[in-house]
Amino acid sequence: MKFIALEIESPNTTAADYEPHLRNEARHVWDLQQQGIVRESYFRSDQHTAVLILECESLAQAQLLTSSFPLVQQGLIHFDLIPLAPYSGFSRLFKA
Repeated sequence: MKFIALEIESPNTTAADYEPHLRNEARHVWDLQQQGIVRESYFRSDQHTAVLILECESLAQAQLLTSSFPLVQQGLIHFDLIPLAPYSGFSRLFKA
């Protein structure tokens, strides 16, 4: 099952709060990419927050995985998880 994970920064944080943890955060994302869990990673162009495409078995697994990110554990960010399903609208148009 695919999920979009949108990073939400905690209020009243500064770049200095993040700096000591960024290398560990990047390593964690890379490790999850190597495992096939993080399928894609982006920064939003309108704000400097991460957007991840995750492949997980369930919402519970996605929640568990995103809670393990170093920046989440430090209370600097959390993720809004959006479950995705294949688009089924074509069947209404092309009655197969």
